[in-house]
Amino acid sequence: MRVAALYDIHGNAPALKAVLRELETVAPDTILIGGDVAAGPLPRETIDLLRSLGSRARFVRGNGDREPFDPWLEAQLAPGDRRLLAGFEERVVLEVDELGPTLFCHGSPRSDEEIITRATSDERLRRILADVAEPVVVCGHTHVQFDRVAGGTRVVNAGSVGMPYEPAPGAYWALLGPGVDLRRTAYDLQQAAERIRATAWPAAGEFVDDNVLRVPSAEEATELFERMALEREAG
Repeated sequence: MRVAALYDIHGNAPALKAVLRELETVAPDTILIGGDVAAGPLPRETIDLLRSLGSRARFVRGNGDREPFDPWLEAQLAPGDRRLLAGFEERVVLEVDELGPTLFCHGSPRSDEEIITRATSDERLRRILADVAEPVVVCGHTHVQFDRVAGGTRVVNAGSVGMPYEPAPGAYWALLGPGVDLRRTAYDLQQAAERIRATAWPAAGEFVDDNVLRVPSAEEATELFERMALEREAG
C-alpha cells in the first residue's frame, strides 16, 4: 500500500486543492488525513474537499478537531461537518509497502497534543515510543517535516499542508511506500491570499502574511516547540 499523509491543513483550501491535484498523478492507495483540518480561513470548503475523497481517505484526530471551536468557526460548520470531525480516529495503523505496519497519529502515539520535533532527545523520544510496536510512526502537530530514528523506531513528521514552518511557502506532505518521500507542492500564493482575505475570518490578514505569503522557518519553530515540550514535561 502507498499512503499520502496530509496533515495540519488548517482550513487552507487552496493548498489542499493543489495537493489533491498532484495526488491524481501520484495515485496513492490511501489518503491519510492527519488532523487539524478545519481551524482556519475556509473550513467548509476544506471539509467538502475531504468529504469528496470518500473511501480513499482515513482520518486521524488532531487537537484542533476535538477542542471547542471559536465562535466564528462554529458558525461556519453544519451539523454534518461536526459529525465528520467527531468521527476521526485517535490513531490509524496501515500496512505500507516495504515500511510494514505504520502508525499514524497527530501529536504522538500517546496524545494529540504531545510535541515531537527534529530536536527531541533520543531519551525522551524513546519514552514517548515505549509502548509502540510498529516500526514506523507518522505524526504532525508541529508543522515541520523530519525523518529520524530513535530506539529502532522510525519517526516521520509529514509537515503541514496549510500552515507550514519550512524554508519556503507551499503545501508540505509525505508519500509513504516503498520509502518515505517528504514532499512540497507549490500553489498560487497570491490567488490563495486574495481568497483568504475575502473571508470574514478575523485572523485572515495575519494568516496570509505569516503563513501563506511567508512562513516561519523550521529552525525557529523547532526551537519554540522543543522549549514548550520541555516546559510541559518539567511541570
